[in-house]
Amino acid sequence: MQTYLQQLKQVLEHGTQCDDRTGVGTLAYFGLHARYNLQAGFPAVTTKKLAWKVMASELLWFISGSNNIEDLKRIYPQNKIWDANYADYLVRLGLTENDGDMGRVYGVQWRAWQTPSGQVVDQLADAIHLIRHNPTSRRIIVNAWNPAEISADAVALPPCHNFFQFFVAGNTLSLQMYQRSADMFLGVPFNIASYALLLHLVAKITGLVPGEFIHTIGNAHIYLDAVEQVKAQLQRAPLPSPTLMIKDRGQTGIDDFELADLTLEHYQSHAAIKAKMAV
Repeated sequence: MQTYLQQLKQVLEHGTQCDDRTGVGTLAYFGLHARYNLQAGFPAVTTKKLAWKVMASELLWFISGSNNIEDLKRIYPQNKIWDANYADYLVRLGLTENDGDMGRVYGVQWRAWQTPSGQVVDQLADAIHLIRHNPTSRRIIVNAWNPAEISADAVALPPCHNFFQFFVAGNTLSLQMYQRSADMFLGVPFNIASYALLLHLVAKITGLVPGEFIHTIGNAHIYLDAVEQVKAQLQRAPLPSPTLMIKDRGQTGIDDFELADLTLEHYQSHAAIKAKMAV
């Protein structure tokens, strides 16, 4: 994860101080690019603790296509990562409860994109079909950014990691993700691990070898109230990368995986560093 730490340092040292919608303020740097070779180990941050089950359960929630925070809690009851965004969404709607409905968030766009004609497109299933049957296609794409469904009263949070594409080379599968907005301290370690895990899952059900996760970031930022935490993290030396283990239960589809199937072996990390999430 040295690449991530170098990016964190770059934003800290060269970012421009900016106002932002949360009112906290950021150091922002535009345009970062990184490559993570999954054959060299799983890219889990080691200079602070990665909340593995929180990250993995969120990905499984996305994959399920759900728009409901209660479904996330059913996968992993301790997952509170979306609680603040849901509470803020209720305030914007003028409600005290919404039965857990968060609007058409990531998973809904991945699995049930709505076309102008009223048809529904399962982009993730279509991408997996192309990987299996037309692997040289340049259209193996999943897009979460739907401009018609990103307003403050339509969704709890517009997608930050909003577009990804698969690439097959021989028996190797790679994935590149574009992220329009990236909280470098709190969010990006989750994002790297989440898409690396997604790549592993798709590779497993398509009989391919995981290759590279390529991460392209637009607005990379550090919130001003997390600057000291970033400095503390950058003083720590990275530890060896862990190994992802996926329990083989004969899974053939992307919906077949469960949280209990997914473990990190030999994961060592420095202690957690806490910071407040800006909403």
